[in-house]
Amino acid sequence: MAVQQGNIAHVAERVPSISAVAVFGSSQADQAAYAQAEAVGRVLGRQGYTVVNGGYGGTMEASAKGARAVGAEAIGVTCRAWSSMPNSHLTRQVETANLLQRLATLIELATSGFVVLPGGTGTLVEFATVWELINKQLTATRPVVCVGDFWAPLVELISHIQPAARRRVAFAADAEALVEFFPPLSP
Repeated sequence: MAVQQGNIAHVAERVPSISAVAVFGSSQADQAAYAQAEAVGRVLGRQGYTVVNGGYGGTMEASAKGARAVGAEAIGVTCRAWSSMPNSHLTRQVETANLLQRLATLIELATSGFVVLPGGTGTLVEFATVWELINKQLTATRPVVCVGDFWAPLVELISHIQPAARRRVAFAADAEALVEFFPPLSP
């Protein structure tokens, strides 16, 4: 189901209240990255969470596929700036006008936290934005969990300048370790 989105102030009106985790990752994924993202979607879905992501291919597609495989919802937040089609595993699409609105919508929908997979500059922007908003207490504190150690050098570098910022980011060795940060929801 597509939701046309012109103003992020109306997201709450168009998407019912959900317990959702945003999964940030690359649109380019090799077989190992795809499998990892699919496992992330399955774990979050099994725990009862809706998976929210950027809605396109690569790890976004894989996390949606994993969530759907266990009967969970998968919401893709897409952007009119691209002509790409959303992936086929989404249960709902929220279309935004531009990249900044897309990011704001992803953050707003992620009521339960964020999972950060390896990625490029887009993933870096998503990760840095949620980290900064939580670090500066400009949004509700929610788990920000990096899977694997891809982002560890960046977090270590930033912690030299802002030691307190390190406490806002957690690391999970693999998808199964996410249950430590995202406990099962009550049915």
